[in-house]
Amino acid sequence: MLWILFLGFMFIGGIAAIIYLVTRFHKFSFIKNIPNKAVSWIVAVIPVLLMICVAFYDIYMMIVIMLHCALFFILTDIGALIYRKAKKKEPAGRYYSGVIALVLTALAMSGAWFCAYHVFRSHYEFETPKQSGDIRIAFIADSHLGVTLDGDRFGEQMQRIDAEGCDAFIIDGDFVDDDSSREDMETACSYLGRMKTPVYYVYGNHDRGYYDHRDFNGDDLVRCLEANGVTILQDEAELIEDRFYIVGREDRSRDRLPISELTKDLDKSLYIISCDHQPCEFDEEHEAGADLVLSGHTHGGHVWPSGYFGVWFGVNDGLWGLYTRGDTNCIVTSGISGWAIPFKTGTFSEYVIIDIHGT
Repeated sequence: MLWILFLGFMFIGGIAAIIYLVTRFHKFSFIKNIPNKAVSWIVAVIPVLLMICVAFYDIYMMIVIMLHCALFFILTDIGALIYRKAKKKEPAGRYYSGVIALVLTALAMSGAWFCAYHVFRSHYEFETPKQSGDIRIAFIADSHLGVTLDGDRFGEQMQRIDAEGCDAFIIDGDFVDDDSSREDMETACSYLGRMKTPVYYVYGNHDRGYYDHRDFNGDDLVRCLEANGVTILQDEAELIEDRFYIVGREDRSRDRLPISELTKDLDKSLYIISCDHQPCEFDEEHEAGADLVLSGHTHGGHVWPSGYFGVWFGVNDGLWGLYTRGDTNCIVTSGISGWAIPFKTGTFSEYVIIDIHGT
């Protein structure tokens, strides 16, 4: 529901931004001073039409650019008004604040593009009194193959992760998307099959697909993962090297067992890592004895400030980073990629390395 509201806001905001931006471009003196007023307004429409043409590449990309451009025009116009009032100056003949708005838009979108396409390394370190020794875990979520990562670019990140020398690598949901291709899925799985690090996978809300237009289905995905040595955990726990557990939960969008049912028979003297794609049951995870909870789904907010609504309305327990419930650590990753929009504002793409030091 939140995504529907978010998309509705984006489309309504996009239409409003189109109208507003035409009025802003008309303020530039070389357009405003065209003798024929009708022609001047037509010229003012041209740069907005160029922005709209981005929709042929990606409609969400076009809307994000327009909304940010409109926002920067608003902010620079307000700043210029405050400056003129403070200095008691008349409006300048040239639209300097408009130039600043365009420069800021270009810088912000370039940075957001880089933050989406470049994958950063995030590191966490914890101590535990449990008898599990030292554990190193790598985990990702939300690769949404086909947005910023195709199969080969995904493989490049797998090579980075494999070089970390981890005891386990966890894919915490939304490995693929409704628009992912079979080619990218199979290529990405083949890279997982080449990893020396054992790979574990849990479902996200997009993996099985919401619509029936992919050239592969959920069964094809399972077969390809398993053929490449990936262990799929679907409401079940796996004991790793007799030292720690990985509990893979079914996504909350499906019928699933409570976490207490999954951990009740586990040896609580060993470290327990619970993987739940959506960060929605931190309290229950703590009560069930999980030492570490790994989640994704939020994309770290993806486009600021949209992600905070999920936390404010109680849909998600966290947005991005480290949260605690008693002695349980909960990490929400911003994702190694994201859904639909090839920009990240207020966050960045990442893979996560976790070092746990035990007795």
